[in-house]
This record gives sequence, C-alpha cells and structure tokens, in this order.
Amino acid sequence: MLQKTPFCFVAGALLFAFSISTNAQKKNSDQKNLIQYVDPMIGTAKMGHTYPGATVPFGSVQLSPETDTIAYGLNGKYNGEVYKYCAGYQYEDKTIVGFSHTHFSGTGHSDLGDFLIMPTTGKLQLNPGIASKPQSGYRSAFSHSTEKAEPAYYSVFLEDHKIKAELTATTRVGMHQYTFPKSNEAHIILDLTSGIYNYDKKNVWTFVRIENDTLITGYRQTNGWARTRTVYFAMSFNKPIKSYGQAPLEKSVYRGFWGRFDQTKNFPEMAGQNLKLFFDFDTNEGEKIKIKMALSPVSSAGALENMKKEIPSWDFEKVKKQSQEVWNKELNKVQVETIQKEDLVNFYTAMYHAFLGPTEYMDLDRNYKGLDMNVHKAENFTNYTSYSLWDTYRALHPLFNIVQPKRNADMVSSMLAHSDQSVHKMLPIWSHYANENWCMIGYHSVSVVADAIVKGNISFDAEKALQACVNTAKVPYYDGLEFYMDKGYVPEDKNGSSVSKTLEYAYDDWAIAQAAKKLGKMNIYNEFIARSKNYKNVYDEKTGFMRPKLNDGTFKKEFDPLDTHGQGFIEGNSWNYSLYVPQDPADMIKMMGGNEKFKVRLDSLFNMHLPDKYFENTEDITRDGIIGNYVHGNEPSHHVVYLYNWTDSPWKSQDKIRMILKKMYRNGTDGLGGNDDFGQMSAWYIFSSLGFYPVAPGSDEYALGSPLIKNAILNLENGKTFEVATVNQSDKNVFVSKVLLNGKEVSKPFLKHEDLINGGKITFYMTSKPNKKKY
Repeated sequence: MLQKTPFCFVAGALLFAFSISTNAQKKNSDQKNLIQYVDPMIGTAKMGHTYPGATVPFGSVQLSPETDTIAYGLNGKYNGEVYKYCAGYQYEDKTIVGFSHTHFSGTGHSDLGDFLIMPTTGKLQLNPGIASKPQSGYRSAFSHSTEKAEPAYYSVFLEDHKIKAELTATTRVGMHQYTFPKSNEAHIILDLTSGIYNYDKKNVWTFVRIENDTLITGYRQTNGWARTRTVYFAMSFNKPIKSYGQAPLEKSVYRGFWGRFDQTKNFPEMAGQNLKLFFDFDTNEGEKIKIKMALSPVSSAGALENMKKEIPSWDFEKVKKQSQEVWNKELNKVQVETIQKEDLVNFYTAMYHAFLGPTEYMDLDRNYKGLDMNVHKAENFTNYTSYSLWDTYRALHPLFNIVQPKRNADMVSSMLAHSDQSVHKMLPIWSHYANENWCMIGYHSVSVVADAIVKGNISFDAEKALQACVNTAKVPYYDGLEFYMDKGYVPEDKNGSSVSKTLEYAYDDWAIAQAAKKLGKMNIYNEFIARSKNYKNVYDEKTGFMRPKLNDGTFKKEFDPLDTHGQGFIEGNSWNYSLYVPQDPADMIKMMGGNEKFKVRLDSLFNMHLPDKYFENTEDITRDGIIGNYVHGNEPSHHVVYLYNWTDSPWKSQDKIRMILKKMYRNGTDGLGGNDDFGQMSAWYIFSSLGFYPVAPGSDEYALGSPLIKNAILNLENGKTFEVATVNQSDKNVFVSKVLLNGKEVSKPFLKHEDLINGGKITFYMTSKPNKKKY
C-alpha cells in the first residue's frame, strides 16, 4: 500500500537540503580570488628550475614550453649547460621549440619532456634547428611581451609561424589551442625524440597508431633517470587531418618486411626508436586547431578513457576556468594578509609551487604500473609518484600534514605499495614513473612515514609502515649501510659523502624511533634511538666540526671545513653540515661547547665571507643562494636559523628569518635563491612566513620564528581553522616581544602540532627591538 510521507519529514529534508546548499554557497563565497597572486614565471630564470606551463594541483600532466634542445652529452662528456634546462625552460632564451606534457618542478636533475607538440606554417621542417637561426627548424622566436602564465594557463605568440599558442590542463589531459593564420601549409609536429636531459639511445622505443582522421594513440619508452619508463598517450584533434607522415626511419641491419610500404606518408602504423611525426591542415584566418593529449601509465586505452572523462568537450575556456577553480580552492586552504603585495605574490606562488608534486600516477579506473612493471590497482588510496625526498621530507611533507593531510596519507600508502613491489623491499629514495632512480642519500621516506604517524595522520596500516621503515634501514648493500650498522659511521675510504650519510642516517633512525614509540613498539624504539646517536661518531672535538672518518677509526687528514669537494659531504660543506643534528639540537649544542660558543658559531655562519674557490666544484651552490656561509639555496641548512631556539637567545633567529625571506624570495623570474626542489624551498617560505617551522619532522613540535604575514587563516581539512595574527607588524618590527596561544602567553618558543590541528589562534606581538629576556 502506498503511504504518504509525513509533512514534517519532507519539511525537514527540504530544510536539510537548503542548509547544505547554503553552507556550500557560504564556503564558496568565503573563498578569495587567490590565483591572481600566483606568478608561475617566478623561478624560471637562473637556478629556480621551475616551469611556467599549465597544470593542476598534483597533476599528472605538466604542459609547458621548451626553450632549447641542449643535449646531456658533449663530446662524450657531461655538458654542464644542460643543467639550466631541468624544467625545459629558461627565461633568457629567445626561442621556443615546442610544448611537452611532463616536467619536474625545481629539480637539480631531470628527465621527462614527453610528447613535444609544435604548430608551424610554411615549409615542413622536422628538426628544431638552432636558437641563433630559428628559421633553420620548426622552432620559433617569441617575445616575453606576448607571454602569459597563470595557474592552469599559458599562452605565447610564435612569431615565425604567426600562431597564438594557448595551453590548459586537467589532471591527466593537456589541452592545446592554436590560432592559425590563413594557410594551406599548416602543420602540427609531434616530436617523439624530444626530451629533457636527452642523449643518444635514451629513447628505447616509440609506437604510434593513426586510429582515424582525428585520433592518434601510442606510447614512448625511455631509458633515463628512470631507466624503464613507459608513458602511453591518446591524442585527438578537433578537425580532421588532411594528411600525415613521419621522418624517414633510421637504417637498420634488420628491417623485417616493412620495406614493402612507404611508411613516411599516410601509413597508419609507426614504430621506431626516434619518430618525428607531422599532421597537415588547411586553415582559415583566425581558425583554432585544438588538441587534447591524454596520458596513462598503463595503456593507450586508459589514456583515451582519461580523455573522454576529464575533457569530454572542445570548450577550451571551460576547461581553463574549471582548472583555475581547482587551483583557487587549494590556495584558499591558507588565506593570508600581508603589508606588501610583493609578499602576497611570493606567498601564493610558493603555495602554487608546493602543490605541483608529488603527482598523481594512475588512471581514472585507479590502475597504474608498479615498480615490478606489473599493473596494480590503488584500491583505497590515490597513487602518487615523483618523490624528491632528500629535499621534501624537511618541510613539504610536514606542510602537507597540515594543509593536505589526506593527500599526504595517500603518499605514504603509495610509498608502502612501492616497498611491496620492490625486490629490495625498500621504501622509495627518489622515485618516479614506476622506477627507483636512487638519487641522493639517506632513506628519508621513513621521515615522511614517521611524521604522519606521530601527528596522527594515518589512513594506512601504521604497523606495516613502521616495519617497512625498519626494513629500509637494514639493507646492507645500500649506500654504506653495512658499515654504518657495523661501525656506527660510514668510512670515507669505503663510501663517499660519508659524513653526510652518517648524519642523515642518524636523523632517519631517530624518526623511526619516534614512530615506534608512538605505536608502543619499544624494542624498535630502543634499537633506533641508539642508532640515532651515531652523529657523535663523526664529530671531531679538536676542530669542532663534523669530519670524515676512515675505516681504521682515524679522521681523514686533509680537511677544509669550507670545501664542498672531497671532504665527505654532498652538496654542502662541514660548516653547514656540522649543524645537521635536527633530532637533538640541545645535545649538539652541548657537544660543541655550550650555549655561548654555539651562538657565536651561528652568528659567524651568517656573517662570514665564502671565497670564490669554494664554488668551483658544485653546480647546486651559487652566490645567489648564500648569505655569508649560510647556504639557503640548498636544503641541508634549512633548519639552521631556527637552532637559536635551543639557546638562551631565540630572538637571534628572528631578524635572520626575515632577512632570508626577503633576500632568497623575490618577485620576478630570478626570484628564487636556488632550485625550488619540488616545493621544498617554497614550503620553507610558507612555514617561515607563518611564523613556525618543523625543525625535525617526526616531532610533534614546531619552532617559532618571526612571521612575515599580517594575518593568516589556515582552513584545515577537519573543518577547523587555525589563525596566525600579528600585532604591530611592519618591515622594521622583525622581533617578537611575546606570543599568545588562545589568549595565554607561551613560555617557550615552540608550538605543538595538536594545538595547531585542533584549531585556535596564535598571536605574535612584533617590535623593532629584541626581547632578550624571552624572545
């Protein structure tokens, strides 16, 4: 029998629905237009190594221009010029060779640059030519005056071809819009030989199918930084192709029976190590040729499904608008006010850079290729790739534990999947695209795992994660670990960069101990807290520096604490690395002679002069990133300025923090003092601007500093807000006279994660003179 629904239920349901709608509208109305303050061009000159192209937060596609084709090798040796092109783009260049779909942001090594597309007119050319003569190839001159870069949007006018290029993107699909002049010689070049950090035989194989007159599918396999990397694609045009073809194939001893076909023109199947394709069109004046390029880690069928679902139409402006709305939502997780607009631009550009990676690595059906080269499904998490962990464990992942906790927990789950698929049973060191590339030192994934466990950001099996950390820390053949476990240090005559490795292993071991303690695994805690003291084994009391020790237990005789070459350190010198005991600053200070001596040491770090000869042997450290002998442009020193908090003079950190914020981060293309390193430099800026910093991830404490912002609201995923307020903020008032947390004055210069994540308010009272009694 059909029953009538009671009126009160209907009214209640309508009221509930109205409430949800009203709350959603209120939430949207509370959002500010923050993308206007993002400048993707910051860091595209000199050492920043950022790219200006179109992408979405943590997106799989990074659609961006390449400005040259510098080879990795020159006369059989490493070509140092290639270092400038880690992101494919250098602001000083005057030509563009095309637009490719995958990039790293701010790294000091590189790969990717997949599927380069270039629109051209006139005589067909299938080589890029040279920068001094852009007409010698398909590249084009351009002017920065016609260039525009916003979150999820990039445009430029290609002068030699009279084409306006516009780019936007979703997570897995790049969308191109090219406005052509009238021409019966309009071309779209698809160069499958092009890539970043290119060299002979980097391309293993490429395969392409012309499915119909608007759809192309295929894949590209490379042997680069990731030595077994395959990316699949589906490429669609909004207009039928007039004709197509490829450059003549390279000659080979064996060619099978394909010689019966003319494969250079209108042959629908192409395969080879180095394919260069062209697609011809007739165009009217102002006609827009649009392209959708979808990527997949699994198959071209997966790429096609990604395309159909993420960009079902050809409405470029709609895609751009939706992707920019996604950016605005993410940026609104932290709403700040600053005195100077320049600081607002720096802050939200830092937020933008911090949210570029790690990147999603799975199809919409959740399938992805694993480290074992098999296809896996991410059942209960989003799978991510590209972990620059030597950089990002320090501040980026701790930042995610505050403003991106769900994503960070999924990143830990991704790392656990990596460990499961690894024949070494290790968590990632520096991994991307189903590959471990073993770059840099330490096993800092354990820091990311431990920080999430200690801060209660757990949607993964915490005990399994802890065991994965333990397994990773006990692989004897990994980078001197057998010596470290046996002797308590890495001997320099057995394994290079030995002091850096000893110090970083000791910190990682401390992080494992903190996770074990949180989970009540005291046997693991006791084992790894003992290992975490190994930094003492490379400290030389006579010189007062960390120093390389040999296998026989003696210190290496030739020693210069300012040198970055041959001294047992990687990308740093002993002056900076001797301060790397983030897990126990108090003990380090005692070991180095106590409070007064340590303060003098820190003061001199910022004031001394580093002679030019100490820059000769490293491309990662330049004067742009140095203040005195303090190296902010490289990560091992990022915690150093906060070490004053463990002395009786925390105020000494405050003016220096504000100095670093102003000197190392500026508006303009050369506005970063070093590689952004997948967001680590930017994360330092965000934390320090807000007035606190995670000196030792794996701890539940942040060290307080000197905030740059006037006011900030952190909109947390748990629905709560944490406010950072300042009183008497100005460029001169860089010292802190007192701090209130929820109205109560704090007695120590530290903030607990629990107090932050539970919501509340911290207020910094700013002054032009230091409070030497407390702050």
